[in-house]
Amino acid sequence: MAKKATPQPYTKPDQVQIRGNQILSILRQKWVALTPEERVRQEYLRILMEEYGYKAEQIEEEVSVTGRGSGDARADFLIWRTPDAKQRQEHALIVIECKADNVTISLKDYAQGANYAQYEHARFFVTHNHRETKYWKVDDTRRMPNYDEIANIPHADATDKDINELLARLKVFKEDEFAKLLHECHNVIRNREKLDPAAAFDEIAKILFVKVYVERELRAKRSRKNLFSVEYLDDQLGKHPLNTLFGQTKEAYADDKIFESDEEIRLKPATGREIVKLLERYNLSETSEDIKGIAFERFLGRTFRGEIGQFFTPRTIVEFMIRMVEPLEGDVICDPASGSGGFLIRFFEIVRQQILADADHQYQEFKIKVEGDKKLSPDKKATMLREKFDAIQSTLDHDKPGSRLWKLANRFIYGTDANDRMARTSKMNMIMHGDGHGGVHHHDGFLNVNGIFEGRFDIVLTNPPFGANVEPSDVVHEPYATVSREAGKRYAEEYGDLYTEALSRVRVAAGKPIASLFELPKGNGTEKERDKRAKSSKIKTEILFIERCLSLLKPGGRLGIVLPEGVFNNPSLTYVREFCENRAFIRAVVSLPQETFFSSGASVKASLLFLQKFTEKEQADFDAKDAKANAEVKAKHADAIAREITRLEDAIAAAKEVRDTEKRKKLHKELADYEKRMAETIAKETRALLKERFPYAIFLYEAEKVGITATGEQDQNELVPNDNQPPGITKTCLELFQEFRRNPKPFFLTEATE
Repeated sequence: MAKKATPQPYTKPDQVQIRGNQILSILRQKWVALTPEERVRQEYLRILMEEYGYKAEQIEEEVSVTGRGSGDARADFLIWRTPDAKQRQEHALIVIECKADNVTISLKDYAQGANYAQYEHARFFVTHNHRETKYWKVDDTRRMPNYDEIANIPHADATDKDINELLARLKVFKEDEFAKLLHECHNVIRNREKLDPAAAFDEIAKILFVKVYVERELRAKRSRKNLFSVEYLDDQLGKHPLNTLFGQTKEAYADDKIFESDEEIRLKPATGREIVKLLERYNLSETSEDIKGIAFERFLGRTFRGEIGQFFTPRTIVEFMIRMVEPLEGDVICDPASGSGGFLIRFFEIVRQQILADADHQYQEFKIKVEGDKKLSPDKKATMLREKFDAIQSTLDHDKPGSRLWKLANRFIYGTDANDRMARTSKMNMIMHGDGHGGVHHHDGFLNVNGIFEGRFDIVLTNPPFGANVEPSDVVHEPYATVSREAGKRYAEEYGDLYTEALSRVRVAAGKPIASLFELPKGNGTEKERDKRAKSSKIKTEILFIERCLSLLKPGGRLGIVLPEGVFNNPSLTYVREFCENRAFIRAVVSLPQETFFSSGASVKASLLFLQKFTEKEQADFDAKDAKANAEVKAKHADAIAREITRLEDAIAAAKEVRDTEKRKKLHKELADYEKRMAETIAKETRALLKERFPYAIFLYEAEKVGITATGEQDQNELVPNDNQPPGITKTCLELFQEFRRNPKPFFLTEATE
């Protein structure tokens, strides 16, 4: 039996009382086993008392919400409006549900909290662990789901008016609302300061980061008013308080290299104050990363259209593409044209969720085993659970070098963009989403830099710029191959000879056309034609990106790339398709509607290409079969070719003897044409024979609804499972592809019978 506690003096949340394997529950007035779950609960109780001002007399712990004696639904805490209300056994005002830190709070947990609140007729409920706290209002006049996210719960001294205002504000904010507000701020700056859209965006971004920094600091200090407001700004000292705060923000983000050391907020104080005022209705420290991030992305999409709209891939397309390549912990990803960072952000989110879910699974599995061991004392169980929990948590410490989340953010995510503003914006975007920005660089995506070089990535996902050409005048500049001694040493130690060799290739190419580093600019045709084309080195940007992406992949790596549809059906680009076939399995081609990228300022009809690079064994098998097929086809035509060439050469010799120059020229052309024609015939027959001997199925799909309209609004989506699938769609494209990968035969049998 737990020993009853002596009443203790009030302490702060980080000073909960622990004694050996026990923690003090001041509400139950006893020492209880110090489990990870109990610690989360007791620390949050301290927050409720310290920050919100609730007294022990108006809180009850571990209480049934379905009736006394029932164990079906027990809330961690119930909070009454007043101690008297609790004494009178009125319905509680707030229900609190705490979860262990390893648990990512899910929709199921929200529904559970709402059910508890429904049973209790409470007006609010909270879901909490150290990772996130969410607040909800409950409307018991509605059927389930009858809860909406709000900014906070009432403090103990809240009046009826305060509570009603809190309920009326309804939610922290939705992505669209915040995106519209950011756009409103953007227009204020453009109109008052006469800045172009990109320059106005830069100023918004600076103030946003000041807001994130200030509210994070205020929250860390457990300030009741943890909001960056005009009132807070006016309380600062100096002539330009916003720039003073920006200086502190730059220092906080110095390692991320987002802002230049001499950079300032270049707005009149009155304009800056107006932006702070517009933004003060939202508290970013209390807003989940996914909402902040999505809102920031939507603002980006509205701000940058047309000229640099290519940098924004619709979120529905990002989601589909990344689900198609099935990212896992340990995969290293690269986007060599990262734009706003959409692919890298979603990769980070998905893998982070996998890591947290795995950590929770490890702990829960261990917990079941320990709690089921009847030989262990309660104290021993608590010790074992706490030690296991702490060990798992240490692997999740984002700031601890070598931890799972640290490696995810700092060693597994890489991107580069040739546009300086977009490289910086993608870093900002990733920070808004929760991190993973350390590997993003301002650099030419065709060239090696730092951790981005050939043969290194498990996944490459990209939406490269379309339509432009890489010209002969686009050369490798010396700075692209220059790194500081400190950086060079670090990367050499981290990546070894692969990095040294990769950087050497760029140094050797200094001054040469970028396209000269690639094979595809040579195209197809005769050797003479290929040499001539290689010297001109002019090629479509998207074509060069195909080769770059394949080069970046490890053997067995997966590629998803957005390409204009002409790459798939233009006869003149057959050599590009064969280049891919010679190096990778074509896993899927998904055709998108014409209007998919209209909202990003692009009108080209596009398709998605998914490749899986051959392993070394598969490449050797392919090359051997290719060589054998080629030898067989050449042997088949050898006699006929020899006879025809002999005939033409004899005719040329005869024309030369009689000095018939005109006839000799004509015969030379006929010989060249014949050799070219037969080379094409041999290549075509070799390819056909190779496909018979190296067969595999390719998934083809033509999508009509992909979740976005021509104006950028949400639409029905047949690509991935979601709540807005088109009528009649029983399986989405992703689900069909997954079935196809397991067993492609039924798809082809069905097609054949139809």
